[in-house]
Amino acid sequence: MRDYIPRICDEELLLKLEAFGAVHVVGPKWCGKTTTAKRFAKSFIEMQDPDKRDTYLETAKVKPSNLLVGDNPRLIDEWQIAPNLWDAVRVSVDRRNEDGLYILTSSNSIDRSEIMHTGTGRIDTLVMYPMSLFESGESNGTVSLKELFNTGELPEGECVSQLSVDDLIFAACRGGWPSSLRKKSKKARLLVAQSYFEGLCREDVSNMDGVSRDETATRLILRSYARNVSTLASNRSIIRDVNANYEIGDTTFYEYVKALKKLYVIQDVEAWSPAIRSKSSIQASDKKEFVDPSLVVAALGVEPEYFNLDLKTFGFIFETLCIRDLKIYSNALGGRVSYYRDRYGLEADAVLHLRDGRYALIEFKLGSADVDEGARHLLEIERLVAAYNEKEKQVRLRAPDLKIVITGTEYGYRRPDGVFVIPIGTLRN
Repeated sequence: MRDYIPRICDEELLLKLEAFGAVHVVGPKWCGKTTTAKRFAKSFIEMQDPDKRDTYLETAKVKPSNLLVGDNPRLIDEWQIAPNLWDAVRVSVDRRNEDGLYILTSSNSIDRSEIMHTGTGRIDTLVMYPMSLFESGESNGTVSLKELFNTGELPEGECVSQLSVDDLIFAACRGGWPSSLRKKSKKARLLVAQSYFEGLCREDVSNMDGVSRDETATRLILRSYARNVSTLASNRSIIRDVNANYEIGDTTFYEYVKALKKLYVIQDVEAWSPAIRSKSSIQASDKKEFVDPSLVVAALGVEPEYFNLDLKTFGFIFETLCIRDLKIYSNALGGRVSYYRDRYGLEADAVLHLRDGRYALIEFKLGSADVDEGARHLLEIERLVAAYNEKEKQVRLRAPDLKIVITGTEYGYRRPDGVFVIPIGTLRN
């Protein structure tokens, strides 16, 4: 495929096609699902094609297996338009007993009540995100998370980012949308995320399931979420914020949030709750996050120049950018991302867990002035784990394998206390 931008998930998709009869690629609109799936498919149908949609829907009602005829892997793009295709794919996989038959893509979660079988063992899921800085070519990728876990050392030579704070601000405001990279001017690149946000509020939030939702309410909920991004703000406080301008009940608020999560727009980060403190002292609520920092900026209604005078606010958006990239990098390693925070003020902005039990404690600091504070937090958590293990002889906790402060600065290095300082502009999977 001409001009294809390689994605980190390419290898994961190939592996899943080797292991399963079908792969379900999910993620937000415009993140590149269809383009990536087409690269590996040998035939495809696009259920949203306006010239063929009615025909496809009628076929899906009468004999859905007809839509599966074609060279394999066969891509069925936006399959959720005809939910019974899921069961048709599952039955086909069972009957043919082959791997790599189908790729399904969707931009919103399907109501499982509309399908008869989960597809477990036949259909595996691949989560796709907007591009990371490494995929967009802005991180030079000199620091591999995989190699850092394996060796505990930074690569030989200088670990230097070419990204200035202004570059990071623009990258966050533009977002990781593949189509934005093909625009010639910076203004045009910024319009992609803005257009996504406008379409989301006007149409997508209602079109996803046919339930009419108010555009104003959607905007205000997303705006309040953006004001509280990368924090543990309660849903109650967000509801109060929205109600200052628009009356909305609790039930309605949660229905809107559920819809936005199904569209992969809101993606909160879950808490890591080890037993190193009393259970009541550890924050267990999810951290408010978006799938891409550009949607935070669009919801706030600001432009890159705004952050030149408000780097404090950009610090929260910088965290969203880092979380997005860490999710992409950790997915490739079979990992997941959480956070730690307790009522004593001790925190790790992110905890990156690998399936083999290894994990990294991570803090995000835009500038160098706060690196010491971030390192102190990570070292204190490590000390608490050691103290817990000294006390508890039966159930021991693994000590952190890495302690990292991810920054928006230029140089990366290892501190004498063992904490790595790594610019986001040098990181990759």
